[in-house]
Amino acid sequence: MAVVFLDFFFHLLGEKRNEKGAHFLYDKVIQTKHTKGAPHMTSLNKKAFQFNKKVKVDFSGGALSSDSGLLLYREFDEKTGFSQLVQDRLKVKDPVSHTVHSNVEVVIQKIYQHLAGYHTDDQADELRTEPVFTTVTGKGQLASQPTLSRFNQRVDAETVESLETINQAYLDHLFALRPSTQMVLDVDSANFETAGKQEGAAFNAHYQDNGFHPLFLFDSLTGYCLKAALRPGNVYTSRGVADFMRPVLEHYRSLIPGQDLVLRGDSGFTVPGLYKLCEEKDVFYAIRLKRTASWMKKAQKQVEERQKKQAMPVGARAVFYTEFSYRAASWDRARRVVAKLERPEDELFFQPTFIVTNMTLSAKRVVKFYQNRGTMENLIKEGKNGFAFDQLSSHRFEANAAKLQIRVLANNIQAGFRLLCLPKSLKKKVWRMDTVRFRLIKIAGRQVHSGRYLIFRLCSHCLYQKAFWQTLTNIKRLPTPA
Repeated sequence: MAVVFLDFFFHLLGEKRNEKGAHFLYDKVIQTKHTKGAPHMTSLNKKAFQFNKKVKVDFSGGALSSDSGLLLYREFDEKTGFSQLVQDRLKVKDPVSHTVHSNVEVVIQKIYQHLAGYHTDDQADELRTEPVFTTVTGKGQLASQPTLSRFNQRVDAETVESLETINQAYLDHLFALRPSTQMVLDVDSANFETAGKQEGAAFNAHYQDNGFHPLFLFDSLTGYCLKAALRPGNVYTSRGVADFMRPVLEHYRSLIPGQDLVLRGDSGFTVPGLYKLCEEKDVFYAIRLKRTASWMKKAQKQVEERQKKQAMPVGARAVFYTEFSYRAASWDRARRVVAKLERPEDELFFQPTFIVTNMTLSAKRVVKFYQNRGTMENLIKEGKNGFAFDQLSSHRFEANAAKLQIRVLANNIQAGFRLLCLPKSLKKKVWRMDTVRFRLIKIAGRQVHSGRYLIFRLCSHCLYQKAFWQTLTNIKRLPTPA
């Protein structure tokens, strides 16, 4: 049609149409059409490649998306009622009535950005008219970076608490969809590096670094982050751990009576109050004890007693397990302590591992159970790599605490998505969020309006089409929330 118009245009000028000139003018018309109203006229920046000068590239493709797989997460959101929970329970003290982007919409947008891997607020400016993001959020345009930054300035302790409440309610729904008779609760702290003079940032002697020192509780069987608390960098690992754990243990003990709850912690959590809390709430625990001078003497005594019963030639690897009842000065009563004493090959001394526990398993099985707590370190690492837990750049402490809670919510959406919706062929192999993004989110698609419908035509050469359809089928099989 445009070429016919150009023929008529040249006819009015009384000139014969020059093919090269006509096509040049046609290209300009098309480029102007595609870039009208766009923030950047990138279509004029067409580049050729050295390997083949006939191949050119620009960014005038139109309503295309590289994140079409987010549509799966929006369907999962609908089935699990996540956005509605945010709508019902988010609390932000905001005297201004926002007619364009509400606080709820800002939080939901942030979560979808984290799911797709866009962790910084300024990336929202490039995504403002992105077709999949505007579709999943139900907005004509996304909130801009200044809008997201203003939200960060409005949040307070009540907002952080409301986000924690949303997380707990959402986890309850996910657990109801996939009931379990056991939870393995791993508690640990982490180091989040900071830059500049951020509130709460301080030097931590253990990590030899300036930053925050947050506390995390995960269920290692599901990957759900049950609770997270941002703390100043100079607090000790176990500071306030009993108060941190108490509401969680009480909640899950009442939510699913008879469920086995087992807590694991490293030597930073050798807190008698934590042992007592677990015993009060009928929770099993296995917590490693610190290698103090008294414990090293105890280990040597155990080795000497074993050597009287069993020959252990010097230079050969040796390992044995034992247990005994022990009451430290700070304990209210004697408790069971299991020990693993291992001497590597060609070493002279045994390396002890002491664990205080109320479990009834054999000493060897208790130690093996404890050693699997490496899963917790992987979960925190996944939170950092997959959802930028540690990229907290605001000056205000409460703003960073809210950011962490929002990223925890994104992590739990993904954990539920993986457990409930991924095909079996992927579920056993896929854990890292980067892999899920590569296979199911980063799918090219074109948005097409057709009558009453909005159609996304996805890449025909996508390698994971079968997994996409299987995942969508699994989502649709989930019960719709009441």
